[in-house]
Amino acid sequence: MSKSTANIHGWLLLLPSMVLLVLFTHYPTVGTVYHSLFTEARAGQDPFFSGLENYRAAYEDPVFWTALSNNAIYALGTIPASIALALAMALWVNQRIPGRALVRMAYFTPTVLPMIAVANVWLFFFTPEYGLINQLAGALGLGDRNWLGDPDTALPSLMAVAIWKEAGFFMIFYLAALQSLSPSLAEAAELEGASRLYYLRRVVLPLLMPTTLFVLVNAIINAFRLIDHIVVMTGGGPNNASLVLLYYIYNVGFKYWDTGYASALTVVLVALLGGLAMLQFGVLGRRVHYR
Repeated sequence: MSKSTANIHGWLLLLPSMVLLVLFTHYPTVGTVYHSLFTEARAGQDPFFSGLENYRAAYEDPVFWTALSNNAIYALGTIPASIALALAMALWVNQRIPGRALVRMAYFTPTVLPMIAVANVWLFFFTPEYGLINQLAGALGLGDRNWLGDPDTALPSLMAVAIWKEAGFFMIFYLAALQSLSPSLAEAAELEGASRLYYLRRVVLPLLMPTTLFVLVNAIINAFRLIDHIVVMTGGGPNNASLVLLYYIYNVGFKYWDTGYASALTVVLVALLGGLAMLQFGVLGRRVHYR
C-alpha cells in the first residue's frame, strides 16, 4: 500500500468522528457566537444585527452579576472541598482495611445516582420540621430552620449536595493513581526513616499532580455545568440567592425566549471556562511530574 493510499484510508477512518465533531461541537459554537450579535425578534419583526449590544446588556444586568458571583462562591466552596475529600477517601480505601471493597462501593455510589434523584433525596433532608437535618438539629437543641428557603443557607445547602455527589467520582481517579505508584517508593522512604506524613507530602502528592490537574479541570467544568439539583431544590431562589450562570442562561433562552442574549451569556461562560483552563495549565502545569 502506497503512502498516499494509507493517508486516504486514515482520513476515511477519521471522517465519521470529524463529521460528528463539526456538527455537534464546532457548528454550535460558531452559531452561538453568530446569534449573540443579533437582537431577538419581536412580534412581526425579524432579528436584526446589533453588534455587541447583548454583551453591553450583560455588563449592565444586575441579575447576571448576581448569578456570576453565586457561581464563583459555589465553585470556590465545592471544588477544594470535593477534591480534598476525594483524596482523603482514596488514601483511606487504598489501605488494607476491613471491608475495603464495601467502603469503596459506598463512596462511589452517589456518583452513579442521577442528580435528579439525588436532589429529591436531599430535598427531603432539608424539609423544614420533618427533614432529617432538622430532626437531628432538634435533637441537639439547635432548633428548626428552612435551609432552602433562607437566602443565607440556600446556596451552601446546594454546595453540600454537590460535594457529596462529586467526591466519589474524583476518588476513583485518585485511587487509580495511587495504585499505579511503585511500592518501592514507600519501602525506600521507610528505610530512610521518613514519616508517613513526610512521604505523603514529598512523594505521593507530587506524583499525583497530573491526576490533580485532570480532576481540577473537571471540577471547575462541573461547578459551572451542574444545575439539575438547583432546578429541583430551589429554582434559583429565594430572591436569586442560589441562581447560577447556566441556570440563568436557561431561563433567558427558554423562558424569556431571548436567544440572542442567551447566546451572548453562553459565549461569556465559555470564555470564562477557557480562561480558567489556560490559567490552570499555565500555573499547575509547571508542577506536574510525569513518570
